[in-house]
This record gives sequence, C-alpha cells and structure tokens, in this order.
Amino acid sequence: MITKQPELRHGLPLTINFEIPAYWTPEQALAVFELLEDLREQIGAHYSVQLFEISREQNLHASTDDAAAADADDQSF
Repeated sequence: MITKQPELRHGLPLTINFEIPAYWTPEQALAVFELLEDLREQIGAHYSVQLFEISREQNLHASTDDAAAADADDQSF
C-alpha cells in the first residue's frame, strides 16, 4: 500500500512511503527481498559510474557541511 503524502506546489510528492504487509509469509518476504537485491544489482551495473560520482559528491558535501557546523559550534564559546 502507498500512503498519501503532502505534495509540493508542482504536484510532485515529497516522498513515497510503502506500508509493508505484516501478513506476508517468510517466503513472500524473501521473494521481495531478492527482487530488490536483483533490482539493485541491475541499476548498479547500468549506472555504476554515475552512482559512484553522485555518492562521492554527496559525501563530499556532507563532510563539508559537518566541518562547517563543527566550526560554527567551536566559535560559539
């Protein structure tokens, strides 16, 4: 099931949440888990270079943001 989320002004949802049924059998849960694993592998194989670059950029920005926040905290004393 997909739950309703607030929408942006342009009509795009902010997030897509899925409710996972609590009544799945372990076999059904495993089938979904394996499907997601296979999907991840296929996406990774096709977009590996782009995914690596985006991940590196995001980690670089996160590190810079963390360092800036730490500097701001140090200056408050």
